[in-house]
Amino acid sequence: MAGAPALHIADLTKRYPTGTEALRGVSLDIAAGEFFGLLGRNGAGKSTLIHCTTGLVRPTSGAIRVFGHDAVDDYEQARTAVGLAPQELNFDWFLTLEETLDYHGGYFGMPRKERRARSAELLEAFSLSEKRRERAMTLSGGMKRRLILARALMHRPRLLILDEPTAGVDVELRLELWRYVRRINAEGTTILLTTHYLEEAEELCDRIAFIDGGRIVAEGTSASLTAEYGVETLEDAYLELAGRRELARGRLDDVAAAEVAS
Repeated sequence: MAGAPALHIADLTKRYPTGTEALRGVSLDIAAGEFFGLLGRNGAGKSTLIHCTTGLVRPTSGAIRVFGHDAVDDYEQARTAVGLAPQELNFDWFLTLEETLDYHGGYFGMPRKERRARSAELLEAFSLSEKRRERAMTLSGGMKRRLILARALMHRPRLLILDEPTAGVDVELRLELWRYVRRINAEGTTILLTTHYLEEAEELCDRIAFIDGGRIVAEGTSASLTAEYGVETLEDAYLELAGRRELARGRLDDVAAAEVAS
């Protein structure tokens, strides 16, 4: 729908049968074309929010709209607009790279000819063409991460969700993945990024939200968040929010210097 935000979330709650309330009235708007970061500790509600957006979990109450389409009542349109690159490498390891992309496109109803063309395009874009007939299980860690991104983009989603895309990877691969996602965003795709690496969010994101205890507790640009908490870095702002300011690197350096001096 013209003019609609890429993702509109209003008063979203999710209460599991165990009584756990993973989301508590979350409201959030992400503009079309934006690169948005969602940061929070483990168990804060990030994964549940993603699962509700992609239809993996049904919210208890509230609303989610993806480019104007209700994620529950208009599931097919909403889900087609979203590409998800999960943290877990959940491939069928016995499929080739071409088959991995082809099956994903088929799930989203892409005609066979279009699937072939799109698969070739993405394998070329992510420097995987030479591996196209090899099984996913044979790839290096970096190639697997690139294939996860290619699969998420196969059906041309307008919103790409990256869930911890650089968790456990080396510095070289992290920078390589940054280059890919920057290019994807520059081409017009909206990106929602979850990460535990504060410098990653600071480097990539236009705006950032902190989620804690199932609630959005702060939102803004990296500069506005650091100003709000009176600190120099996004990491320090996060530690202030978490009530762990004693872990700030400047404070740790001061403690170490004092110990050496004594």
